[in-house]
Amino acid sequence: MFSLSKSVVSVILGGGAGSRLYPLTAARSKPAVPIAGKYRLVDIPISNCINSSINRIFVLTQFNSASLNKHIKNTYHFSAFSTGFVDILAAEQTPDNPGWYQGTADAVRQCLRHIANNDYEYVLILSGDQLYQMDFAAMINEHRAKGADISIATIPVGDREAPEFGILKSDENNLITSFIEKPKKEILGEWVSDTGHEMQRQGRNYLASMGIYIFNRSLLDSLLKDEYPSATDFGKEIMPNSILKYKVASYQYDGYWTDIGNIYSFFEANIALTDDIPAFNLFDNSKTIFTRSRMLPPGKISGTTLERTVVSEGCIIFASRIESSVIGIRARVGHGTTIVSSYLMGNDYYETLPQMEANAQKGIPKVGIGERCYIKNAIVDKNCRIGNDVRINGGPHLENTDHTLYTVKEGIVVIKKGAILPDGFVI
Repeated sequence: MFSLSKSVVSVILGGGAGSRLYPLTAARSKPAVPIAGKYRLVDIPISNCINSSINRIFVLTQFNSASLNKHIKNTYHFSAFSTGFVDILAAEQTPDNPGWYQGTADAVRQCLRHIANNDYEYVLILSGDQLYQMDFAAMINEHRAKGADISIATIPVGDREAPEFGILKSDENNLITSFIEKPKKEILGEWVSDTGHEMQRQGRNYLASMGIYIFNRSLLDSLLKDEYPSATDFGKEIMPNSILKYKVASYQYDGYWTDIGNIYSFFEANIALTDDIPAFNLFDNSKTIFTRSRMLPPGKISGTTLERTVVSEGCIIFASRIESSVIGIRARVGHGTTIVSSYLMGNDYYETLPQMEANAQKGIPKVGIGERCYIKNAIVDKNCRIGNDVRINGGPHLENTDHTLYTVKEGIVVIKKGAILPDGFVI
């Protein structure tokens, strides 16, 4: 009898340096970036696996991986009577591979010797920096039913997004016939697909690769070791070549999915969680997002008007008004402060009263947001100290810049982790 837990292993790619998400990735990898106030990005693919009964998971890491390694070590523990695990495979130099990972395919190739110690039929390859809720069991069952060698999860996209993705076309049996990586706008007309009436009504006429792949075990070994031993990337090299030789299926996904590729998409994805009925549903009993269990006190809120706001545990809030914002764990917000369309990541610790008094004598603000501040269109990274009467007004009127305390990208102000903004500071 087929069993997902015994037949599938999952490999989550930790990604590269994450320069487009700078400064959030200045000291952490992309999958370790906090999202939705209390999670990390890597919790999303891991949770999707666990909810799909796939519990043998490898996470491949390379850049700024210390905080990611710590999070996974402290979070994912399976029963002693289970075969489940979440193991970290860090980039390592060996006599055969003296260099670091050169791309997605090269990362999996270098780790095959560790992955192959397990018994499995299929390898599910995922990205560590996407936001979605997907049943991988359905995708794997369709892969088996079609007798496919490879399956690619695809999502319909519109004209604006298509040039950013690998775009493909499939036949009436959903078998992929052609693939192009990041096509130019001038040739998009040649890549229109029948994505279904509802998707076409929304102008989503192109099938984009989600970077989610299923490989039959023997074929993956052959592709990486024998056929294309120098290929470094799945999307640019392995997939286009495999479509010509093997049975490659498209699994169309019509739910919510976003690639957290830059500051603007990260900001939009977080703020969208405050919608009355968000596209990404944190409150679905069947699609739990797992993360580290913290023994935090309940939040304390006094005198604050909250409008479409997500508040994490352990917060102490005396703000005047918070609107369309996400407030992370242990966040502290002072009296008279207004926060609009912002993401406060919160803090890793609480300051004691003696520490607050000692810092006040040195002119150092408390951890958190001070009194009478105004913050709009901003991301405040962890452990920042923002003084009283600080004004941060993000928007398209601001030019892109990188300051020692903050970065501005596409109108979004990102206060860097641990930054200290003195009283009266204005952006």
